Amino acid sequence: MRRVCVFTGSSPGRREEYHAAASDLGRELAGRGIELVYGGASVGLMGAVADAVLGGDGRVTGVIPHALVAMEVAHAGLSDLRVVASMHERKALMADLSDGFIALPGGWGTLDELFEVLTWSQLGLHSKPCGVLNVAGYFDPLLAFMDHMVDEGFVRPEHRPTLAVAASPDELLSRMADYRAPSIDKWVARPVRR
Repeated sequence: MRRVCVFTGSSPGRREEYHAAASDLGRELAGRGIELVYGGASVGLMGAVADAVLGGDGRVTGVIPHALVAMEVAHAGLSDLRVVASMHERKALMADLSDGFIALPGGWGTLDELFEVLTWSQLGLHSKPCGVLNVAGYFDPLLAFMDHMVDEGFVRPEHRPTLAVAASPDELLSRMADYRAPSIDKWVARPVRR
């Protein structure tokens, strides 16, 4: 993986552990020579991960829509800042630029971005690794719900391991480096014709 896209909040959250984990991930990316691709903000966990990569002499590409430049305080110190027209364009460009995806704690936008790349993986539109850095158990309820989706027949068991989960950046990046996309001919059950 040469470039990893990180999805996370423009808010810092309520726990110091979130900021520390974002910074740890940024330092780990820089130490491994992996470029960061992210949403382009200077604030919250987004800013923390970008600042840590830059502080480790790493390269950072931010992608941010015009409408959010002022609202999210676009990061002025990035290696490359791309301003796009829409959220759709933002997500598509971040996906195109990246070899893998990591979600840190965040809100609606973080989950939207994570589930979009997971869906694309399920559909076979990409074979890039996806992971979550499960800081202080933040994603535990979501991971339990994903298991429930499998139990209820809405996600195939073969697709559940598509999402790597770890509590440390080193472990997560190592799991993602070993990822092999599932080889499944069809992902949806077809109705039986009579």
